[in-house]
Amino acid sequence: MAFMMLWDTLWALVLGFTISGVVQAVVSKGEISRLLPNDSPKTLGVACALGAASSSCSYAAAAITRSLVKKGANFTASMAFEFASTNLVIELGILLAVLIAWQFTLAEFVGGFLMIGILSVLFRLFLSKELEKEAREQAQKDVAGKMEGHAAMDMSIDPERGGIAKRLFSPEGLTATSHYFVMDVVGVWTDIALGLLIAGALGALVPSTFWRRFFLSGQSPAVQRVWGAAVGPLVSMASFVCSVGNVPLALVLWSGGISFGGVIAFIFADLLILPILNIYRKYYGGRMTLFLAVTSYVAMVAAALLVELIFSALHLIPAHREGEMLEMGLRWNYTAWLNIVSVVLVVLIVVRFLRTGGPEMLRMMDQPHAESHCCH
Repeated sequence: MAFMMLWDTLWALVLGFTISGVVQAVVSKGEISRLLPNDSPKTLGVACALGAASSSCSYAAAAITRSLVKKGANFTASMAFEFASTNLVIELGILLAVLIAWQFTLAEFVGGFLMIGILSVLFRLFLSKELEKEAREQAQKDVAGKMEGHAAMDMSIDPERGGIAKRLFSPEGLTATSHYFVMDVVGVWTDIALGLLIAGALGALVPSTFWRRFFLSGQSPAVQRVWGAAVGPLVSMASFVCSVGNVPLALVLWSGGISFGGVIAFIFADLLILPILNIYRKYYGGRMTLFLAVTSYVAMVAAALLVELIFSALHLIPAHREGEMLEMGLRWNYTAWLNIVSVVLVVLIVVRFLRTGGPEMLRMMDQPHAESHCCH
Protein backbone atom coordinates (compact mmCIF):
# COMPACT_ATOMS: atom_id res chain seq x y z
CA MET A 1 0.00 0.00 0.00
CA ALA A 2 2.88 2.37 0.83
CA PHE A 3 4.55 1.51 -2.49
CA MET A 4 1.36 2.22 -4.43
CA MET A 5 1.07 5.62 -2.76
CA LEU A 6 4.67 6.38 -3.75
CA TRP A 7 4.12 5.13 -7.30
CA ASP A 8 1.05 7.30 -7.84
CA THR A 9 2.65 10.43 -6.37
CA LEU A 10 6.25 10.15 -7.62
CA TRP A 11 5.76 12.44 -10.60
CA ALA A 12 3.87 14.96 -8.44
CA LEU A 13 6.71 15.03 -5.90
CA VAL A 14 9.33 15.54 -8.61
CA LEU A 15 7.25 18.27 -10.27
CA GLY A 16 6.68 20.05 -6.97
CA PHE A 17 10.32 19.97 -5.89
CA THR A 18 11.44 21.10 -9.36
CA ILE A 19 9.10 24.09 -9.33
CA SER A 20 10.23 24.92 -5.79
CA GLY A 21 13.89 24.71 -6.86
CA VAL A 22 13.26 26.96 -9.86
CA VAL A 23 11.49 29.58 -7.78
CA GLN A 24 14.17 29.58 -5.09
CA ALA A 25 16.88 29.91 -7.74
CA VAL A 26 15.40 33.13 -9.11
CA VAL A 27 13.95 34.62 -5.88
CA SER A 28 16.60 35.99 -3.52
CA LYS A 29 16.38 35.40 0.24
CA GLY A 30 18.69 38.31 0.96
CA GLU A 31 16.00 40.99 1.02
CA ILE A 32 13.26 39.03 2.76
CA SER A 33 13.85 40.53 6.22
CA ARG A 34 13.76 44.04 4.73
CA LEU A 35 10.37 43.27 3.17
CA LEU A 36 8.84 42.25 6.53
CA PRO A 37 9.04 45.42 8.66
CA ASN A 38 5.60 45.21 10.32
CA ASP A 39 2.39 43.18 10.58
CA SER A 40 0.24 45.20 8.19
CA PRO A 41 -2.02 43.30 5.77
CA LYS A 42 0.29 44.27 2.89
CA THR A 43 3.37 42.94 4.69
CA LEU A 44 1.57 39.73 5.65
CA GLY A 45 0.62 39.29 1.99
CA VAL A 46 4.27 39.69 1.03
CA ALA A 47 5.24 37.19 3.73
CA CYS A 48 2.76 34.65 2.32
CA ALA A 49 4.09 35.12 -1.21
CA LEU A 50 7.70 34.76 -0.10
CA GLY A 51 6.86 31.74 2.03
CA ALA A 52 5.04 30.05 -0.82
CA ALA A 53 8.16 30.52 -2.96
CA SER A 54 10.43 28.87 -0.42
CA SER A 55 11.14 25.30 0.65
CA SER A 56 8.32 23.11 1.97
CA CYS A 57 10.54 21.47 4.59
CA SER A 58 9.15 22.29 8.04
CA TYR A 59 12.59 22.15 9.69
CA ALA A 60 14.07 24.49 7.09
CA ALA A 61 11.09 26.82 7.42
CA ALA A 62 11.61 27.06 11.19
CA ALA A 63 15.33 27.73 10.75
CA ILE A 64 14.83 30.37 8.04
CA THR A 65 12.18 32.09 10.17
CA ARG A 66 14.57 32.27 13.09
CA SER A 67 17.18 33.88 10.83
CA LEU A 68 14.59 36.50 9.79
CA VAL A 69 13.79 37.26 13.43
CA LYS A 70 17.52 37.60 14.18
CA LYS A 71 17.88 40.11 11.34
CA GLY A 72 15.07 42.27 12.73
CA ALA A 73 12.04 41.22 10.68
CA ASN A 74 8.67 41.66 12.32
CA PHE A 75 7.88 38.58 14.45
CA THR A 76 4.28 38.19 13.26
CA ALA A 77 5.28 38.59 9.61
CA SER A 78 8.10 36.09 10.11
CA MET A 79 5.69 33.49 11.48
CA ALA A 80 3.33 34.19 8.56
CA PHE A 81 6.26 33.44 6.25
CA GLU A 82 6.89 30.16 8.10
CA PHE A 83 3.28 28.98 7.93
CA ALA A 84 3.04 29.93 4.25
CA SER A 85 6.24 28.04 3.43
CA THR A 86 4.71 24.75 4.60
CA ASN A 87 1.04 25.26 3.74
CA LEU A 88 0.95 27.33 0.54
CA VAL A 89 3.62 25.54 -1.51
CA ILE A 90 2.94 23.99 -4.90
CA GLU A 91 4.13 20.46 -4.10
CA LEU A 92 1.64 20.15 -1.23
CA GLY A 93 -1.22 21.24 -3.47
CA ILE A 94 -0.25 18.82 -6.24
CA LEU A 95 -0.03 15.89 -3.83
CA LEU A 96 -3.43 16.66 -2.32
CA ALA A 97 -5.03 16.76 -5.76
CA VAL A 98 -3.36 13.51 -6.86
CA LEU A 99 -3.87 11.53 -3.65
CA ILE A 100 -7.30 12.70 -2.54
CA ALA A 101 -9.16 15.34 -4.59
CA TRP A 102 -8.64 18.80 -6.09
CA GLN A 103 -11.08 20.27 -3.57
CA PHE A 104 -8.53 19.65 -0.82
CA THR A 105 -5.92 21.61 -2.77
CA LEU A 106 -8.26 24.57 -3.02
CA ALA A 107 -9.23 24.23 0.64
CA GLU A 108 -5.59 24.08 1.70
CA PHE A 109 -4.80 27.39 0.01
CA VAL A 110 -7.99 29.14 1.12
CA GLY A 111 -7.58 27.80 4.65
CA GLY A 112 -3.88 28.70 4.69
CA PHE A 113 -4.65 32.38 4.14
CA LEU A 114 -7.45 32.24 6.71
CA MET A 115 -5.18 30.56 9.26
CA ILE A 116 -2.42 33.15 8.80
CA GLY A 117 -4.95 35.95 9.10
CA ILE A 118 -6.42 34.51 12.31
CA LEU A 119 -2.93 33.93 13.70
CA SER A 120 -1.94 37.54 13.04
CA VAL A 121 -5.04 38.75 14.89
CA LEU A 122 -4.23 36.51 17.86
CA PHE A 123 -0.65 37.83 17.88
CA ARG A 124 -1.86 41.42 17.82
CA LEU A 125 -4.27 40.76 20.69
CA PHE A 126 -2.15 38.58 22.96
CA LEU A 127 1.56 38.82 22.07
CA SER A 128 3.11 41.16 24.63
CA LYS A 129 6.19 43.24 23.88
CA GLU A 130 7.91 41.62 26.84
CA LEU A 131 7.38 38.10 25.47
CA GLU A 132 8.49 39.12 21.99
CA LYS A 133 11.63 40.78 23.38
CA GLU A 134 12.41 37.64 25.36
CA ALA A 135 11.98 35.49 22.25
CA ARG A 136 14.21 37.78 20.16
CA GLU A 137 16.95 37.65 22.79
CA GLN A 138 16.76 33.85 22.80
CA ALA A 139 16.84 33.78 18.98
CA GLN A 140 20.16 35.66 19.02
CA LYS A 141 21.83 32.91 21.03
CA ASP A 142 24.07 30.33 19.38
CA VAL A 143 21.69 27.37 19.19
CA ALA A 144 22.31 24.73 16.55
CA GLY A 145 19.28 23.58 14.59
CA LYS A 146 18.80 20.68 12.20
CA MET A 147 18.49 22.95 9.16
CA GLU A 148 20.57 25.99 10.18
CA GLY A 149 22.84 25.43 7.20
CA HIS A 150 19.78 25.49 4.93
CA ALA A 151 18.70 28.82 6.40
CA ALA A 152 22.14 30.40 5.93
CA MET A 153 22.50 29.52 2.26
CA ASP A 154 21.34 31.80 -0.53
CA MET A 155 22.05 30.38 -3.98
CA SER A 156 19.61 32.57 -5.91
CA ILE A 157 20.77 34.37 -9.04
CA ASP A 158 21.26 38.15 -8.92
CA PRO A 159 18.23 39.87 -10.54
CA GLU A 160 20.64 42.19 -12.35
CA ARG A 161 21.78 39.20 -14.42
CA GLY A 162 18.68 39.58 -16.61
CA GLY A 163 15.09 38.33 -16.83
CA ILE A 164 13.75 35.25 -15.08
CA ALA A 165 14.19 32.97 -18.12
CA LYS A 166 17.74 34.17 -18.74
CA ARG A 167 18.71 33.68 -15.10
CA LEU A 168 17.05 30.27 -14.88
CA PHE A 169 18.63 28.77 -18.01
CA SER A 170 22.08 30.19 -17.34
CA PRO A 171 24.69 27.70 -16.04
CA GLU A 172 24.42 29.27 -12.59
CA GLY A 173 20.61 29.08 -12.66
CA LEU A 174 20.56 25.41 -13.61
CA THR A 175 23.11 24.66 -10.91
CA ALA A 176 21.16 26.58 -8.26
CA THR A 177 17.96 24.77 -9.24
CA SER A 178 19.63 21.37 -8.95
CA HIS A 179 21.12 22.27 -5.57
CA TYR A 180 17.82 23.54 -4.16
CA PHE A 181 16.04 20.45 -5.50
CA VAL A 182 18.40 18.01 -3.81
CA MET A 183 18.62 20.10 -0.64
CA ASP A 184 14.83 20.14 -0.28
CA VAL A 185 14.52 16.41 -0.96
CA VAL A 186 17.22 15.62 1.60
CA GLY A 187 15.38 17.79 4.11
CA VAL A 188 12.04 15.99 3.81
CA TRP A 189 12.68 12.50 2.45
CA THR A 190 12.50 10.89 5.90
CA ASP A 191 9.11 12.54 6.51
CA ILE A 192 7.83 11.36 3.14
CA ALA A 193 9.06 7.81 3.78
CA LEU A 194 7.58 7.75 7.29
CA GLY A 195 4.32 9.20 6.04
CA LEU A 196 4.01 6.53 3.34
CA LEU A 197 4.90 3.67 5.69
CA ILE A 198 2.63 4.84 8.53
CA ALA A 199 -0.22 5.52 6.12
CA GLY A 200 0.25 2.09 4.51
CA ALA A 201 0.26 0.39 7.90
CA LEU A 202 -2.81 2.26 9.13
CA GLY A 203 -4.69 1.67 5.89
CA ALA A 204 -3.85 -2.04 5.82
CA LEU A 205 -4.04 -2.98 9.51
CA VAL A 206 -6.54 -0.66 11.22
CA PRO A 207 -10.19 -1.66 10.56
CA SER A 208 -12.57 0.96 9.22
CA THR A 209 -14.85 0.45 12.22
CA PHE A 210 -12.17 1.92 14.49
CA TRP A 211 -11.92 5.08 12.41
CA ARG A 212 -15.70 5.48 12.25
CA ARG A 213 -15.93 5.29 16.03
CA PHE A 214 -12.93 7.56 16.57
CA PHE A 215 -14.28 10.24 14.23
CA LEU A 216 -17.82 10.00 15.69
CA SER A 217 -19.39 8.97 12.39
CA GLY A 218 -22.70 8.26 14.10
CA GLN A 219 -23.05 11.77 15.52
CA SER A 220 -24.62 14.83 13.93
CA PRO A 221 -22.71 16.64 11.12
CA ALA A 222 -22.06 19.63 13.42
CA VAL A 223 -20.45 17.42 16.08
CA GLN A 224 -18.35 15.62 13.46
CA ARG A 225 -17.13 18.94 12.05
CA VAL A 226 -16.06 20.33 15.42
CA TRP A 227 -14.52 17.06 16.57
CA GLY A 228 -12.66 16.52 13.29
CA ALA A 229 -11.15 20.02 13.30
CA ALA A 230 -10.23 19.72 16.98
CA VAL A 231 -8.63 16.28 16.79
CA GLY A 232 -6.92 16.68 13.40
CA PRO A 233 -3.91 18.67 14.72
CA LEU A 234 -3.57 16.29 17.69
CA VAL A 235 -3.31 13.29 15.36
CA SER A 236 -0.68 15.17 13.36
CA MET A 237 1.31 15.93 16.51
CA ALA A 238 1.27 12.26 17.47
CA SER A 239 2.41 11.10 14.01
CA PHE A 240 5.74 12.99 14.16
CA VAL A 241 5.45 13.45 10.35
CA CYS A 242 5.61 16.92 8.84
CA SER A 243 5.56 18.74 5.51
CA VAL A 244 4.34 16.84 2.43
CA GLY A 245 4.90 13.57 4.29
CA ASN A 246 1.56 13.85 6.07
CA VAL A 247 -0.53 13.89 2.88
CA PRO A 248 -0.66 10.05 2.64
CA LEU A 249 -1.83 10.02 6.27
CA ALA A 250 -4.51 12.55 5.38
CA LEU A 251 -5.80 10.13 2.73
CA VAL A 252 -6.14 7.37 5.32
CA LEU A 253 -7.94 9.69 7.75
CA TRP A 254 -10.33 10.91 5.04
CA SER A 255 -11.08 7.34 4.00
CA GLY A 256 -11.63 6.52 7.68
CA GLY A 257 -14.31 9.14 8.17
CA ILE A 258 -12.68 12.33 9.49
CA SER A 259 -14.46 15.53 8.48
CA PHE A 260 -13.35 17.66 5.53
CA GLY A 261 -12.14 20.36 7.91
CA GLY A 262 -10.42 17.73 10.00
CA VAL A 263 -8.20 16.81 7.05
CA ILE A 264 -7.27 20.46 6.54
CA ALA A 265 -6.52 20.94 10.24
CA PHE A 266 -4.40 17.78 10.20
CA ILE A 267 -2.30 19.07 7.29
CA PHE A 268 -1.95 22.51 8.88
CA ALA A 269 -0.42 21.01 12.02
CA ASP A 270 2.93 20.03 10.46
CA LEU A 271 4.43 22.92 12.44
CA LEU A 272 3.02 21.58 15.72
CA ILE A 273 4.68 18.17 15.76
CA LEU A 274 6.84 17.55 18.83
CA PRO A 275 10.24 17.88 17.10
CA ILE A 276 9.25 21.31 15.74
CA LEU A 277 7.97 22.42 19.15
CA ASN A 278 11.31 21.37 20.63
CA ILE A 279 13.07 23.50 18.01
CA TYR A 280 10.83 26.43 18.99
CA ARG A 281 11.90 25.92 22.59
CA LYS A 282 15.56 26.18 21.60
CA TYR A 283 15.02 29.13 19.29
CA TYR A 284 12.58 31.27 21.29
CA GLY A 285 12.34 29.84 24.81
CA GLY A 286 9.68 27.91 26.70
CA ARG A 287 7.13 30.70 27.17
CA MET A 288 7.07 31.65 23.48
CA THR A 289 6.84 27.97 22.50
CA LEU A 290 3.72 27.58 24.63
CA PHE A 291 2.28 30.79 23.14
CA LEU A 292 2.99 29.59 19.58
CA ALA A 293 1.51 26.14 20.29
CA VAL A 294 -1.74 27.51 21.71
CA THR A 295 -2.30 30.30 19.17
CA SER A 296 -1.35 28.06 16.24
CA TYR A 297 -3.74 25.34 17.38
CA VAL A 298 -6.60 27.82 17.78
CA ALA A 299 -5.89 29.35 14.35
CA MET A 300 -5.74 25.92 12.70
CA VAL A 301 -9.00 24.71 14.20
CA ALA A 302 -10.83 27.98 13.45
CA ALA A 303 -9.56 28.11 9.85
CA ALA A 304 -10.47 24.46 9.27
CA LEU A 305 -14.00 24.99 10.55
CA LEU A 306 -14.44 28.10 8.39
CA VAL A 307 -13.18 26.24 5.32
CA GLU A 308 -15.60 23.38 5.90
CA LEU A 309 -18.53 25.77 6.32
CA ILE A 310 -17.59 27.68 3.16
CA PHE A 311 -17.03 24.57 1.06
CA SER A 312 -20.19 22.94 2.39
CA ALA A 313 -22.23 26.00 1.41
CA LEU A 314 -20.68 25.88 -2.07
CA HIS A 315 -21.21 22.10 -2.34
CA LEU A 316 -17.49 21.52 -2.88
CA ILE A 317 -16.93 18.77 -0.31
CA PRO A 318 -16.25 15.45 -2.11
CA ALA A 319 -18.80 12.71 -1.45
CA HIS A 320 -16.39 9.90 -2.34
CA ARG A 321 -14.09 8.86 0.51
CA GLU A 322 -12.18 5.86 -0.87
CA GLY A 323 -8.97 7.17 -2.44
CA GLU A 324 -7.62 5.46 -5.53
CA MET A 325 -4.27 4.99 -3.79
CA LEU A 326 -5.84 2.38 -1.56
CA GLU A 327 -6.48 0.18 -4.59
CA MET A 328 -3.65 -2.23 -5.23
CA GLY A 329 -2.05 -2.95 -8.59
CA LEU A 330 0.23 -1.23 -11.10
CA ARG A 331 -1.34 0.02 -14.30
CA TRP A 332 0.25 1.17 -17.55
CA ASN A 333 -1.38 4.58 -17.75
CA TYR A 334 -0.50 8.27 -17.69
CA THR A 335 0.98 7.86 -14.20
CA ALA A 336 3.53 5.35 -15.49
CA TRP A 337 4.59 7.67 -18.34
CA LEU A 338 4.82 10.67 -16.01
CA ASN A 339 6.92 8.64 -13.59
CA ILE A 340 9.32 7.65 -16.38
CA VAL A 341 9.73 11.28 -17.42
CA SER A 342 10.20 12.24 -13.76
CA VAL A 343 12.94 9.67 -13.23
CA VAL A 344 14.81 10.97 -16.29
CA LEU A 345 14.49 14.52 -14.94
CA VAL A 346 15.77 13.46 -11.52
CA VAL A 347 18.79 11.78 -13.12
CA LEU A 348 19.65 14.97 -15.03
CA ILE A 349 19.24 17.09 -11.89
CA VAL A 350 21.36 14.77 -9.75
CA VAL A 351 24.12 14.61 -12.38
CA ARG A 352 24.20 18.42 -12.45
CA PHE A 353 24.23 18.46 -8.67
CA LEU A 354 27.16 16.03 -8.41
CA ARG A 355 29.20 17.88 -11.03
CA THR A 356 28.82 21.30 -9.44
CA GLY A 357 29.91 20.82 -5.82
CA GLY A 358 26.66 19.35 -4.55
CA PRO A 359 28.12 16.96 -1.96
CA GLU A 360 30.04 19.86 -0.43
CA MET A 361 26.77 21.81 -0.21
CA LEU A 362 25.11 18.95 1.64
CA ARG A 363 27.93 18.93 4.17
CA MET A 364 27.38 22.65 4.68
CA MET A 365 23.72 21.97 5.48
CA ASP A 366 24.85 20.17 8.64
CA GLN A 367 26.93 23.16 9.75
CA PRO A 368 24.92 25.65 11.84
CA HIS A 369 27.12 28.53 10.71
CA ALA A 370 27.33 27.69 7.04
CA GLU A 371 28.11 30.67 4.88
CA SER A 372 26.20 31.60 1.74
CA HIS A 373 26.95 29.07 -0.98
CA CYS A 374 27.86 30.24 -4.46
CA CYS A 375 27.04 28.16 -7.52
CA HIS A 376 29.39 27.66 -10.47
